[in-house]
Amino acid sequence: MDFIEVTLKVNADFADIFTAELGELGFNAFEENEDGFSAYIDEDQFSQEALEEVINRYAEMVQVEHAIKKIERQNWNEEWERNFEPLFIGDKVSVRASFHEKPANAVYDIVINPKMSFGTGHHETTTLMIENQLTLDHQGKRVLDMGCGTGILAIMAGELGASEIVAVEIEDWTVENARENAELNGYATIDVRLGGAETIDGDQPYDIILANINRNVLLEDMAAYVAVLKPQGYLLLSGFYTEDLPMLQERATELGLTYLSHRVKNNWVSAIFKNS
Repeated sequence: MDFIEVTLKVNADFADIFTAELGELGFNAFEENEDGFSAYIDEDQFSQEALEEVINRYAEMVQVEHAIKKIERQNWNEEWERNFEPLFIGDKVSVRASFHEKPANAVYDIVINPKMSFGTGHHETTTLMIENQLTLDHQGKRVLDMGCGTGILAIMAGELGASEIVAVEIEDWTVENARENAELNGYATIDVRLGGAETIDGDQPYDIILANINRNVLLEDMAAYVAVLKPQGYLLLSGFYTEDLPMLQERATELGLTYLSHRVKNNWVSAIFKNS
């Protein structure tokens, strides 16, 4: 299947808003640039009418220019190889593509070949989730990664010593990519599943659950996460803005969770909750 690239030229103050809006439309990979960002979606999920509706909604507040381009699946590697730069997270974690050299000072080295999956570490939410993961003891723990994208957070859990890891994603090609990246990093035993919250119903409890998705899905599925979270276990959430945090805290409290802390980067948030 081919992909659609939508490039938006928009004021930086509105870039995060449009990223969230396009995420709601099914866009699942984003790439920042000097004038705005590019977003990617499966061709069969793309609606130009829905895109224009979002743009028109903000027409009185900000000027937006956009361009639409079709990218053939076989050319995707060329696209990300041209733009994917290695990065360092938390002064410990190297995230790079297979064609980059491993940095000498990396405590943890993660190799990601994204192939249209979200989660190269470049988006604020992925970075924030990894920074929060670094604060938790994963050694010998059972970990769940919901909305795993490339599998980067599941792989990070493996690097931190998790003994059992399950990763879940709704797109079949993303599941394929997550499995490839898991194997590439030496974690072929990660159980990557196709589906949503229904796939974890009845699972043995997890010590740590990671969910980097979006506000609406988190609110809808949080009860399903808590149902398989061990007492004293941790739930790490991201994919939402600072203004969304209170409603997520409220929902978490209703489900018996305790808010511990959160991190913010460019108005994106990752929060840690603990089960009772």
